[in-house]
Amino acid sequence: MGFLGKAIKSGVAVKAAQIAKREMSKPENQRKAKELLGKVMNRRGGTSGSTARP
Repeated sequence: MGFLGKAIKSGVAVKAAQIAKREMSKPENQRKAKELLGKVMNRRGGTSGSTARP
């Protein structure tokens, strides 16, 4: 069962990576990712010198 279990988990991981790649190639998701990154960078830039909360 160990070998079979690893093979199944590996297949699931490959499929998840394919789905993630496909979703990130969509323009609307790229826009959302850029907006999120901008918010995170602005938030980090505004709190320089203090410890960031997790």
